[in-house]
Amino acid sequence: MNGTTGNKGTTENTADTGDGGGVAVVGAGPTGLLLAGDLAAAGVPVTLVEKRAPGISNLSRALVVHARTLEQLDARGLADELEAKGEPLATMRLFDRLTLDLAPLPSRFPHVLVLPQYEVERVLKRRAAEAGVRFAYGTEVTGLTQDADGVTLALRGPDGEPGTLRAAYAVGADGLRSAVREAVGLPFPGRSVIRSLVLADVRLAEPPPALLTVNAVGDAFAFLAPFADGYHRVIGWNRARDVADSEPLGLDEVKEIVRAALGRDFGMHDARWMSRFHSDERQAPAYRVGRVFLAGDAAHVHSPAGGQGMNTGLQDAANLSWKLVAAVNGRAPHGLLDTYHAERHPVGKAVLRSSGALVRLAMAKRPWTRGVRAALAALVRRVPAVRTRAVGQITGIGFAYPAPRGAHRLVGRRVPDLALAEGRLHEVLRAGEFVLVVPRGVRRAAGRAAVAHWSSDRRTTLLVRPDGYVAWAAEEADAEEVRAALERSAQL
Repeated sequence: MNGTTGNKGTTENTADTGDGGGVAVVGAGPTGLLLAGDLAAAGVPVTLVEKRAPGISNLSRALVVHARTLEQLDARGLADELEAKGEPLATMRLFDRLTLDLAPLPSRFPHVLVLPQYEVERVLKRRAAEAGVRFAYGTEVTGLTQDADGVTLALRGPDGEPGTLRAAYAVGADGLRSAVREAVGLPFPGRSVIRSLVLADVRLAEPPPALLTVNAVGDAFAFLAPFADGYHRVIGWNRARDVADSEPLGLDEVKEIVRAALGRDFGMHDARWMSRFHSDERQAPAYRVGRVFLAGDAAHVHSPAGGQGMNTGLQDAANLSWKLVAAVNGRAPHGLLDTYHAERHPVGKAVLRSSGALVRLAMAKRPWTRGVRAALAALVRRVPAVRTRAVGQITGIGFAYPAPRGAHRLVGRRVPDLALAEGRLHEVLRAGEFVLVVPRGVRRAAGRAAVAHWSSDRRTTLLVRPDGYVAWAAEEADAEEVRAALERSAQL
């Protein structure tokens, strides 16, 4: 199948056979775009397969970018651009009487950024294209086989003609109905949590009382958030109206739900899009099968409560990309690729549980469940440790990865945007390599890793992974300890 070559080295509408040396990424949503851009920026050949036609739809569900995701984007030089497009919100209301203050977050981004998913996709797509990602739009995966040397994807191109794509590894970032997950035979256990949610993009005659407006009363729930173009996204649910996703939806029904939950409909009019959908809680039992990986909604889906879906997927991609770079280049330590599942599956499970609990509490109807909600809200307000944990989980700041027995207490933990003699840590991480942070005045050979120095008098030595987590740490480390740590991380 012949394609048309686009700008900056991209290829669109193609399903040609690759040479098998790179990575095939399926799904051009935020997760797939970030992953493909990371790989291409590191010099790995990447083909991004997307069944949609070229062009990014703005009819997307995600509306917020959390602090940990902004940190990951900052380490790629993208966060400031997105910050300029969105609206920062220093508090986040989850349900009645529970509002989280994000200002104390130990981050350069102590807020949630209200920004539609399509804006995130636009920036990530541009980065991927500039890095040389090869796009195959209008192309579906119809099958997959793998062997000891690579993966072969069976494809159907935009004209219906079959084709194949050979790669060293493949990643399914193709959503809830993932063709990649189905092709490797992985189940997707779980269930629908809420049926017949309604979505609408509308104009409002009256401004809402807050940037994000959310409430639940009786059988009704509603959420309002702005777009930059003057439209607002409405998400609503009427417990008493459980109909199929295919049931027609009119603006009058949306207004009725919003009035029931928020007291008025704000004069909504001129709906440019309306739809029904259902919210599932599902997670694949494995994120890796041989040379095939799952990320984002292909690996886990959950309720929209807390706005964690897109963010969790982007953090999946940040965790996986540098590991695949090492594997493709033949320098991955033994077992490195297995750590993707070991680190990200527990995070997906935790998000599944927390978002599910939030939506159930928000929609509490019985007196005892409302009592639980009130008690939880009081606990979060009054106990700092509980509040810190809740904020850390929703924003992604609080997640850490398992560390080997006997490791330094910092191993596996997220590293904040440290002030270094060479600049901010996130700026140094933009090279996509490990960073060895050493005391001032110390000279260290670090192989492939970049060397940076504390701007303070701190004596801890840190080896920071490309995704911003500690790979190794020591107090007053000597040269041999550093050499051994670099060797274990394949940085020598």
